[in-house]
Amino acid sequence: MTQDDTIQGPTGTLGRAGAPAPQAATSTFVNGQFPRRRGLIILISGLVGFLLTIVWSAEFVDQTIGDNVANTLLGHDAKETPIAGIAAGIAFAFVSGLAGSFTACNIAAFSAVAPLLGSAGSRWGRLAHTLKPLGWLSIGMITVSAVYGAIVGAVGTSMPQFSTVQNTPGTLSPRGIQSMVVYGLIGLAMLYLGLAALGVVRDPFARVSRRFPNAPMVFMGALIGGFLIGRPFALFRQMFREAAESGNPLYGAAAFVLQSVGNIVIMTLLFLILSSVAGSRLQRWLMAKPSRIAVLTASSLIVAGVFTFLYWDVRMLARREIIPWYPTAPWS
Repeated sequence: MTQDDTIQGPTGTLGRAGAPAPQAATSTFVNGQFPRRRGLIILISGLVGFLLTIVWSAEFVDQTIGDNVANTLLGHDAKETPIAGIAAGIAFAFVSGLAGSFTACNIAAFSAVAPLLGSAGSRWGRLAHTLKPLGWLSIGMITVSAVYGAIVGAVGTSMPQFSTVQNTPGTLSPRGIQSMVVYGLIGLAMLYLGLAALGVVRDPFARVSRRFPNAPMVFMGALIGGFLIGRPFALFRQMFREAAESGNPLYGAAAFVLQSVGNIVIMTLLFLILSSVAGSRLQRWLMAKPSRIAVLTASSLIVAGVFTFLYWDVRMLARREIIPWYPTAPWS
């Protein structure tokens, strides 16, 4: 492309088709290969996120899937059986995290691995390339989970999540407000990262990634760990109250870390299988046009961000009859 073929746009030099000219990658989530028709990608991704909020059934994933998985693994009714001691609490934390892998908050975690799908090399090489960033993601997740768990173990009985106040029409319980604030911020953060992957807004990690290239994955891990700060999943609330009443910060930290680890086990296994089985073919398809990686990264983050914000903030207000209406499927 010659100098005469380019024009200046709000995010840099644009090609004749209106898409930004290729630039150097600035972070894990922004590879600089911005696609054409970015508005269409944003529109479709946002629409998918919105439609997910309509069809998503919390009762199905929390009870039909989550409760049954937990009951099977523990060998008893997870909700009705008291947690007897620290060892039982540790086991309950991991199992309930595993059972909650497909709850409404964890769907956002799947967007974190999209940038890793373009790795090249042999099957073992792709596996090693994948495990390293997943390790950095785990660092962010474990740090937030451990700190929050320790706080819960120390002062949890006075926190909003400990409240047993029932939700009533026209009002929000303390734990409901906490969920809305936490997930609203997480959703907006993911949406911004998705827009940055398309070059629509500035990459927030451009400067820090020069010295710490793994910072974006650590941040994404922190967001996943942050799910626990607002999580209303029934089995998690049971674990939260047990940790809060124990008065033991170390127990709280260990339980919350295992809850988060359980949350991402299935996601990690599914991704590793996909990377191993379809990796070479998928890698060739992605590398044939590098902007496809940007589309995959951006669309997954935008879908997750829109879903998280609308589901936990806007739809929640409608369910509490604070706003008049939000579309939902009959089964949701």
